[in-house]
Amino acid sequence: MAIVTSDNKPYVVGVDVGGTNTVFGIVDARGTIIRSDKIKSTNHVKVEDYVKELADSIISLANDAGGIDQIHGVGVGAPNGNYFTGSIDFAPNLLWKGRIPMAYLLSEALNGIPVALTNDANAAAIGEMTYGAARGMKDFIEITLGTGLGSGIVVGGKLVYGHDGFAGEIGHTIIRRNGRSCGCGRFGCLETYCSATGVARTAKEFLTAREDDSLLRTLDIAEITSKDVYDAAVQGDKLALDVFETTGAILGEALADSVAYTSPEAIILFGGLTKAGSILLEPVKRHMEQNLLAIYKDKVKILVSELKESDAAVLGASALGWEADRKLLTLLTE
Repeated sequence: MAIVTSDNKPYVVGVDVGGTNTVFGIVDARGTIIRSDKIKSTNHVKVEDYVKELADSIISLANDAGGIDQIHGVGVGAPNGNYFTGSIDFAPNLLWKGRIPMAYLLSEALNGIPVALTNDANAAAIGEMTYGAARGMKDFIEITLGTGLGSGIVVGGKLVYGHDGFAGEIGHTIIRRNGRSCGCGRFGCLETYCSATGVARTAKEFLTAREDDSLLRTLDIAEITSKDVYDAAVQGDKLALDVFETTGAILGEALADSVAYTSPEAIILFGGLTKAGSILLEPVKRHMEQNLLAIYKDKVKILVSELKESDAAVLGASALGWEADRKLLTLLTE
């Protein structure tokens, strides 16, 4: 059933702010992305310049769909996005540090169109629950595997925000005490091992510590990416396969611990790293099952998102756009 609004404006905008790219789309009341585009998240050191480029791009896209006056509201998914305040707080994988009042800045740049904001992984979870692999599920965890590792936790059909808006930071649980340095300022966080950047870091460590032959040795070690590791792994490269085995083992262990908190029906993996397919999924599943408490064994499914990488977060964020006017009113009266 289509969403009906009091102002009869037919569209919202969903925005997914990533560490590398910001993807956004015009979405209708039935959840169809009718226009989409993207800009680099890394083009501007000053957040005000980034917001101006994003707003100008949204206006241009909206004009192709009948005009900016057809937009009811904007929903934004962003790293460390706080649904309660509309701010991005101390995001380790973005250029802009400290507390950024993103919802306010973007609304101002869009001449007052209301904007609501949440964590990017929460937005992906909303999209998954509405349009993807989690349809009909009331208890699941969405894990986003990109530049970092995010998570959205759904219990009883509702996202878990916690008392301050920051519940569900599985990527910043410490999986190895005194381990790798993390952008958050701590050491040993899960995302330093089980993300696209984490895979590249593991490969570089293996190349330095080991002497066996590898296709990766033909590359500049400083420039190796997770895609390079995957390309070598599918050719049977032993070192590259070991990188994915190690990554899968660490992620599987962490997911086994996460299951104990909410007993989800499924854990859904989303993001660029899932393109590794069984090379990553097989060790993740195996190590999760090996580390689960007996009462959870063989109960929790590990699934890959059914949505395009850009669509899940954009659609999830867009759902906030329909409520953005009420959210803005709440913020203004607090």
